[in-house]
Parts: sequence; structure tokens; C-alpha cells
Amino acid sequence: MKKKKFPLLVLSIIFCLLLSACGSKSANETSFGNKSKKEPIKIGFSALPSWYLWHLVEKKGFFEKHGVDVELVWFPVYADSLSALNTGEIDGNSQALLDSISPLEKGIDLKAVFITDNSLGGDGLVASNDIRSVKDLKGKKVGTEIGTIEHFFLLTALHEAGLKESDVKFTNLSVQDAGNSFIAGKLDAAGLWEPFLSMAVNKGKGHKLVTSADFPGLISDLFVVRGDVAKERKEDVQKIVAAWFDAVDYLSQNYDQSIQLIADEAGISKEELDVGMKGFKLFSPEESLNAFKEGDNYQSFYYTAEKNAEFLKELGFIKDIPDFSSFVDTSFIKAEIERAK
Repeated sequence: MKKKKFPLLVLSIIFCLLLSACGSKSANETSFGNKSKKEPIKIGFSALPSWYLWHLVEKKGFFEKHGVDVELVWFPVYADSLSALNTGEIDGNSQALLDSISPLEKGIDLKAVFITDNSLGGDGLVASNDIRSVKDLKGKKVGTEIGTIEHFFLLTALHEAGLKESDVKFTNLSVQDAGNSFIAGKLDAAGLWEPFLSMAVNKGKGHKLVTSADFPGLISDLFVVRGDVAKERKEDVQKIVAAWFDAVDYLSQNYDQSIQLIADEAGISKEELDVGMKGFKLFSPEESLNAFKEGDNYQSFYYTAEKNAEFLKELGFIKDIPDFSSFVDTSFIKAEIERAK
């Protein structure tokens, strides 16, 4: 008995239908048998005390409470998290405002969902004991990583003291290496963030010369997601926002227990995390929304963003200052404020 042959046209139609069915699934969906399941949203974070809060979100079950599937992705090297977000390897990331500007200028669609924190002493300049003011840095060896928020902080502190970068002997080192060099006595001062800032003071012969506590709002950290994620998985992103702020509330009400849990997960001592955490102001939803307003000082996100962008432009890292109004999406934080009422 001869097998029935399908006309070529029919086979072509079937093939096209199969392709169409496969292509109709979201990029964030996978197929299991006859069911489709969304992939977890991947959130990147690195070694900053305030960003360690993601451990608390996960371990206390706040993702599960709000019904969102999240995979936390740890990046020992912070710069790798930026690359992963920009290339779509992860969906969201905890990162500094400064580090969001270059990809925006290059046309990468990112959305600032909320402000995680402002540095309030978590960044600063450590200096040898004979250096008592920023003006005393003139002619001294100062190290930090060029183009980073610590470099921006250094230049801001110098400017406030009537100095320029050319007035110091600047050495370009990674933040961690700058801390180690200071401890080894190879630098007179270094621009560092926590936990390296406190480590340099404790292990080296020096003190905190000036910190971000002297410049409120200057250093702003964000939770950022890719534009397509904000659009296609808006409900999930909203649930992540709720989970984060549940953890912020839990931390404030159960501080010692929370710090111990986070420290255990992060692999650092409770004492080290406690010192580091006190250098950052975690934002409430209302504080985050209030910061997303125009202003003429560092309390305004837009003012800070403009100053950060001018810094990068002067260094030649960007050619144009991007439009920050399209970067900020306040819909999530507004919805969270309504939810919490």
C-alpha cells in the first residue's frame, strides 16, 4: 500500500504554522510539554552593603509572597553586572546612577524603577593621618578608578576645596587595589567605597578625610531593568518592587536579625556589614518618588544625573548628555505607594 503524499503547498503551510507558533512565545518564556512557563527574572547585584539586601528579600520569602519568580545573580566584579544588563544576559541590576549614563547615551533602553539608596558615608576619601583637610591633598599621591563614582567623588571634593585633579598626583587603580595600595603605604589617599573604605581605615594608618555624608544625594544607586522587561513583564517588575520594600521594612523592624542573616549569606562578618550598611540611606517608596523630581541640588535625581553626565562628557566617556526623562519610570513606585496604603 502506497503512503499518501502531501502536496508541497500543504507541507509549506504546516511548516509556516509551526514556525509561527514557536515565534509567538515571549523571549522570556520556555515550553514544557503542552505548557509555557515564564523564565525567572534575573537580577544582578554586587558587593555593596545596601545591595546585599537582595539576600534578605530572597531568604525571608518576599519574592514568593508576591508570586514572582526571581533568580539573583551575584557578580564579584561589579563591571560585569553592567555588561550583563546592557547585553541582555540579565533583566535587572542594582547599579550606580553614574554607570547607567553611558549605555543610555549609546541607545540602550533602560528604565530606572526606584532608588535603592543614597550613599551617606559609604563612599569617601581615606587619607594618611598627616593629611587633615582636602586642601592638604595638593601634591599628594591619590588613587582611585578613573571614570567611576569614586573618581567623580574625588573631583567633587577637590573642586569644593578649590583644587583640580592636576593639583594631585593621580593614580588610576581599581577601587579594591587603591585600598590595598593605601594600606601598603603606597598612596597618601584613596577614593573608596564600602567595605574597602572601612577596611583601609582599620588596616592602614589613616582616617576618613571626607565622605559622601558631606555631600547628601551626590551618589545615588538604582534598581534598573531593561526597557523590554519593564514593558512585557510589568506585573512581575511591580511584584519585585513590592518584595524589595517589604525587605526594607523588615530590616528596620528586625535589624540585628536581618544583618546577621545577610552577613551569613554574603560571607562577611556581621560587624563589617553593620558598619557598611550605616553608610547608606535606604529609600522608602515616598523618598524615591520625591527624589524623581526636578531640582537645583543633589537631592534631585535629575540634577545629580546631569552633573554625573557632565563629568563623563568631560572625560570623553560620552559625547552627549542623554534624556533622563525617558530613563525614569515612576509608574512602579507610584503603584507601590498605593499598594502600601
